[in-house]
Amino acid sequence: MSKLWGGRFQKPTAELVRKFNDSLPFDVRLVDEDIRGSMAWARGLVGAGVLTPHEAQTLVDGLAQVQQEFTAGQFAFAPGDEDVHTAVERRLTEIVGAVGGKLHTGRSRNDQVATDFRLWVMGAVDALLLHVAHLQEALIASAEANLHTPMPGYTHLQHAQPVTWGHWILSHFWPLQRDTVRLVGVRDMASELPLGSAALAGTAYPVDREFLARELGFTGVSQNSLDAVSNRDFAADFLYAAALIGLHLSRLSEQLILFSSSEFGFVRLDDAYSTGSSLMPQKKNPDTLELTRGKAGRLIGSLTGLLATLKGLPSSYDKDLQEDKEPLFDAFDTLEVVLPVMTAVISTLMLRPERMAAQLEPTLLATDLADYLVKRGVPFREAHHLVGQVVQAGEERGVPLTALALADLQAISLHFGADVLTVFDVATSLASRNVTGGTGPDALQEQVMAAKTAVK
Repeated sequence: MSKLWGGRFQKPTAELVRKFNDSLPFDVRLVDEDIRGSMAWARGLVGAGVLTPHEAQTLVDGLAQVQQEFTAGQFAFAPGDEDVHTAVERRLTEIVGAVGGKLHTGRSRNDQVATDFRLWVMGAVDALLLHVAHLQEALIASAEANLHTPMPGYTHLQHAQPVTWGHWILSHFWPLQRDTVRLVGVRDMASELPLGSAALAGTAYPVDREFLARELGFTGVSQNSLDAVSNRDFAADFLYAAALIGLHLSRLSEQLILFSSSEFGFVRLDDAYSTGSSLMPQKKNPDTLELTRGKAGRLIGSLTGLLATLKGLPSSYDKDLQEDKEPLFDAFDTLEVVLPVMTAVISTLMLRPERMAAQLEPTLLATDLADYLVKRGVPFREAHHLVGQVVQAGEERGVPLTALALADLQAISLHFGADVLTVFDVATSLASRNVTGGTGPDALQEQVMAAKTAVK
């Protein structure tokens, strides 16, 4: 079969240019979407008076056979197959004969590939939404199992205030929920049909584009043919959503790497999701978490790469847009592995509450001590300063706050009463923060219920 565009050329394409130009090695991934789009286009051409119902059915049956050959791994590529669209049309014509040449009437590869790509993105989003939901469910299960297990909370990676494991791990649930919202938005953005835009000026045949949109599952049709064939905002949106998922998983991984170290020892990774050292027999490395952290850079790079490709393009289609697919395919493939791995890591994670408890030192309750003073009528700024002096006194003596005598505290402020030591209770501190989003028992239960509702 000759090339789809070769009529005005006197020389064959140089072999080096052919290899440089051809996209079949990666866009063959769009074969299902290409065949779906072509089936819909054949039916649309009936309404436009281009094809008879019999011709359209012949084309649809032929395309179904092409699909079966791909599915069975029996499709034979030919030297002239520069992309998936060429390959499908070439094989279709071999099967159905001359009527195969009518399929491309009024259609360009520009609107064809845009349609295929949007269909693929919509399907990819659906798959990622399921993976994200599974990870969210694993986070909820871990939170419920250890909802009230106390542990130190950190800011600036320094001891801050006590929290619970349930509260901490759910802090990684909500970023994924925002990722879910973003993915749904990507799907909505992709769900605009470009088919019928032709090369750039719109098709010359009266094809019912709303019919095509319904056939293919789009929610609307593009309003400007120039924009439709060049618009890759949905692709950038997909990569942005993927990059943020990678970023959120990287942050979770980083904290679990720290928490699994000897210095923290809060968690222990399951052997099935760890690796060892080729030299040091004692090592148990969190390689799954480190790879997850590393993949975030890859996802961010794909986003910035596509944005750089798009930034200088004039309106309508340019060949630069052939660079849009590989980063999305790679991002999807990356997350389709990373998300299930992280789900398994969380599901098999072993907590070590005794190591968490060992780090619940009295300084974590310094804010509670300031709150104690506030309740006794001291302005918060003054209370903050006074407690800072208490902390300093303990550091100078090398003792925890609970080792300071009442006289020591009253030497700093007479507002400290005989009941001051009752402040130094982690359970009381946690329970006192019972506002929505806090560490109190009711608040934690509400948060779990909200998370379950969000996942549904």
